[in-house]
Amino acid sequence: MPARGTTTQRLAAIGAVVAFVLAVFFTVLAVNDSGERDRGDRAGGTAARTEDTEQRRLQERLARETARRTEGDPLAVGRRDAPVVLVEYADYQCSYCGRFARETKPELIEKYVERGLLRIEFRNFTVFGEDSERAARASWAAGRQGRFWEFHDELFATTRKGDALAEDELTEVARRVGVPDPDRFRRDMNGDAAAAALKEDQEQGYRLGVQSTPSFLINGRPVAGAQPTSVFAETIDEAAAAAAAADAAGRPGGADRR
Repeated sequence: MPARGTTTQRLAAIGAVVAFVLAVFFTVLAVNDSGERDRGDRAGGTAARTEDTEQRRLQERLARETARRTEGDPLAVGRRDAPVVLVEYADYQCSYCGRFARETKPELIEKYVERGLLRIEFRNFTVFGEDSERAARASWAAGRQGRFWEFHDELFATTRKGDALAEDELTEVARRVGVPDPDRFRRDMNGDAAAAALKEDQEQGYRLGVQSTPSFLINGRPVAGAQPTSVFAETIDEAAAAAAAADAAGRPGGADRR
């Protein structure tokens, strides 16, 4: 019999899929209904093309609203002007987030990030309470000293719960991954700026309808859960092709790369 935590996480993952699908579906439906009132009845083929166009526009809008593309962002890896941005919403107590970090992210970095095609931006989206929030603030604090990804990868190297994410334990992790000033790390972790950064990430996720972790947007295309690497690769390839086509046509593509 699966453990209760595993069942709960699976149900939460299903909830994330539903939330993403409903958000996309109802937004596209509203746009299409408004457009059809102006244009009148259309043939089936035209309606299908209109739906595809509106869905593309929705994805482009989501990409622009969610991808920050901030120069020097310590919670991001990859070129700021990469044609594809993957935004991840994750919790450090989430075992499926750990699976993505250990198994999928390294492959995506090697195949896409290092070639300049992909940028990965991490968002702290805590769903498991105070211990997760402390770990999220700690990862942000590590980023203030240039060690975010080292700290992130160390936390996700094994499943950590509860007391394993106490302040002293997190400070020890920071020392192991080379955070230069542990005292500053503690101050930053407990400071107002860390809390504000966590709140900003969470609010962005809530606006999108994210309900569980991990959840992803790839140039506005939703992917829920720690899917096989092939699913991410296929979605990234499609997003890159769409961005290239948009550039060739002289219109805004999957993300604002200014």
